[in-house]
Amino acid sequence: MNLELDQATKTAIEMIRALGKEYLRPLGMEADRLYRPIPADHSFFQMLAESGFMARGAAMGRDEDRENEAGAAGASSGQAKAASKPAAGSQQPAKKSGGKRTGNAVRGVIVSEEGAYWDRGAMVTLPGPGLGAPPVAKMGTPEQRERFLGIFNTRERPLWAAFAMTEPSAGSDVARIQMRARKDGDEWILTGQKMFSSNSARAEWVVVFATIDPELGRAGHRAFVVEKGMPGFEVLRIEAKMGVKAYETASFALDDCRVPADNLLGSEAYYSARANRGFGGAMETFNATRPVVAVHSIGIGRAAHDRARDFVAEEFPAHAARRRRRALERLVGIRRRLEIGKLLCVHAAAVNDEGKPNGREAAACKLYSPPAALAAIQVAAGIVGEAGVRHDQYLEKWARDVKMLDIGEGTQQVQRRIVARHLIGPDIAR
Repeated sequence: MNLELDQATKTAIEMIRALGKEYLRPLGMEADRLYRPIPADHSFFQMLAESGFMARGAAMGRDEDRENEAGAAGASSGQAKAASKPAAGSQQPAKKSGGKRTGNAVRGVIVSEEGAYWDRGAMVTLPGPGLGAPPVAKMGTPEQRERFLGIFNTRERPLWAAFAMTEPSAGSDVARIQMRARKDGDEWILTGQKMFSSNSARAEWVVVFATIDPELGRAGHRAFVVEKGMPGFEVLRIEAKMGVKAYETASFALDDCRVPADNLLGSEAYYSARANRGFGGAMETFNATRPVVAVHSIGIGRAAHDRARDFVAEEFPAHAARRRRRALERLVGIRRRLEIGKLLCVHAAAVNDEGKPNGREAAACKLYSPPAALAAIQVAAGIVGEAGVRHDQYLEKWARDVKMLDIGEGTQQVQRRIVARHLIGPDIAR
C-alpha cells in the first residue's frame, strides 16, 4: 500500500485545514450552542457553491478520464478557492500513473479526517452529493450518474443529496426494511418511513432503499432516487441530537410517493442480473462509506489529543515535572491508538480503490476507531482537569459528537459479527 500522498491530496488537506480554522470549527460550535443545524441559506454555503466546491462530489462515478487539478488552498477574506480538487469520500477509480496518484477512496479518508478534526458536524453539512453519491456511483446507469450527479456542477446555489436506509423497525438489520415499492405502469409507488437520514430535509434528491416484498428478504431490495417536490414526500421532523448538531438528521415519510421508473437505480436489468443485487449494492455502499465515517472519529480524537498536548505545554506549572511526564506518557499511548485507527481506515479505503471486496477491512476500522477516539477524549479530559467540562474547551462537545460514530453506519455489535464471519465463517459466527 502506497502511503505517499500526491499533490492533489496535499492541496485538498490544506484547503480543508484553512476552511476548518476559519469556518468549520466556529460554525460547529455555534450550531452546538444554538442547538440547531447550520441553515441551508448560510452565506458560507453560498460562498462554497460559487467557488465550484460541489463539482468535486459531482465527479464521482463518471466514466471519463480526468486529470488532477490543483487549486488554491487559502480560504481567507471570505473566499474558498478549491473548486477543482476531488471531493472527500470520492470513489473515482485511481488513475495509473506509476503508482504516484493517491486513490480517491484513500484521498477521501485522509481529507475527511482533517475535516472532522475541525468539526465533524459542520463538515458533513457541506453542500454536495454527500452520502447519496456512493450508491448512485456504484448502482446507477451512466445516464443516472450524469443526471443526478451532474446537477452539482452548478455554481449558482448550494445543493445537497442524501441517503436513507434506517427505519423505525429496521436499524442495524438492513435485511428487514419495510418500506414498500410496487410497480404501477411506468412508475413505482413507495410507502413507508425512514429515519436518521443526514441532510435529507434540504436535499435535491434522496437515495431510498425499499422492498418489493418483505417476504423475499434481501432479494426484494431495490434502490430509488426520490427527488425534491415529488408528491407524497413529507419531512416528519429534524431530530434533536445529543451531538454533531451542525447538520440536519431528518425522519421522513413516503405516502404513496410516485417515482418514475427511470429513478430505479441501475434499472430492472441490474436486479435481474444476480440474486440479492439490491442488498449487495447497499452493502457495497456501506463498505465504501464506513472507512470515511470511522476516520471521522480519528479526527475528533486527534483534536482532543492536541488540546491536551497544548494544555500540558502551555499551562502546566514549572514545578509539576512528574505530572507533566505522566501526562505525556498517556498522550503517547493515545496517539499510538489513533495512528493505528487511521491506518486501518486508509487500508480499507485502499482495498476499495483496488476494486476488491473490503467488507472485513471496513468493519474492522469502524469497530476500532470510535472507541479509540473516546479513549483519547477521556484521557484529554483527565489531563485538562476541571477546565475540561467547560464548553469553550471543546472536550465535552467532542465526547457527544464521537458517540454517534459508535452507532452510525452500523453499530459495534454489527461490526463484530462481520469481522467474525470473515475470520471463522458465517455458520460459526451466528
